[in-house]
Amino acid sequence: MATEGSAGHGPANASEYIVHHLGHLNTSGHPQKAIIDFSIVNIDTVFWSVAMALLAAFLMYRAAKLVTSGVPGRFVGAIESVVEFVHEQARSIVHGDVSKIAPLALAAFIWIVFMNTLDLLPVDLVPWLLGLVGISYQRIVPTADLNGTMSLSLVVLGTTLYYGVKIKGGGGFVHELFTAPFGAGPSSGIGIVLKPVLWVVNFGMQIIEYLARAVSLGMRLFGNMFAGELVFMLIALLGATATVWGFGLHFVMGLAWAIFHILIIVLQAFIFMMLTLVYIGQAHEHH
Repeated sequence: MATEGSAGHGPANASEYIVHHLGHLNTSGHPQKAIIDFSIVNIDTVFWSVAMALLAAFLMYRAAKLVTSGVPGRFVGAIESVVEFVHEQARSIVHGDVSKIAPLALAAFIWIVFMNTLDLLPVDLVPWLLGLVGISYQRIVPTADLNGTMSLSLVVLGTTLYYGVKIKGGGGFVHELFTAPFGAGPSSGIGIVLKPVLWVVNFGMQIIEYLARAVSLGMRLFGNMFAGELVFMLIALLGATATVWGFGLHFVMGLAWAIFHILIIVLQAFIFMMLTLVYIGQAHEHH
């Protein structure tokens, strides 16, 4: 059922089974000791995220090549619907040029959907196949890895800062860091003394806001996909009993959770895309 560990023996119990399946193939040469460890690179996360990016890009390219002046086919029609939907969302949220922002949001949505969809594969299938060639640890859902989701959120943070400086100018952006949200204070009397205090408070609040956006964006996607992955592992354990009841319960619960999980897969990608647009849209607004 489970892939063999580094010692050559399968997991002895449910706890060991889950711990083994939560181990990444990484640059350290051994399973990470904690969920959060940015000192290592999870090779499986990099591989599967790049693979899904290439697959998504290929399908979008094929759709673009198939576009004609006539009635589109189902595949092209579905892609066009998604593109138009994302573009309309970008136009309604971002008050400015969305020629580069809408494609960014579209890429985030499609890419995250593809990465999330890997969670629907049987939890033991890919690890078992790779175990045949000596790869003992393998996790194939990049969005269930905090390293992966935080890298996505850092791209959004960097884009937000870029548009903040681009729209407001370097001086205007820095000025807003020290004067929002509580203002610069009055320019006479005791206000002159309090100004530096307000500057420090405003700057602290702005830094906290930017960090909170990045952390919450990455943690939200990670938390939902990690929880979904754990549920699939728990359901897989039900099939470990060699009885008709065990296999039947495993199949029914697995199918039910997979159907429900499709909603989570799309919803989490949609939320990430919308928050990306919201944060970039806020960067366009003057306080």
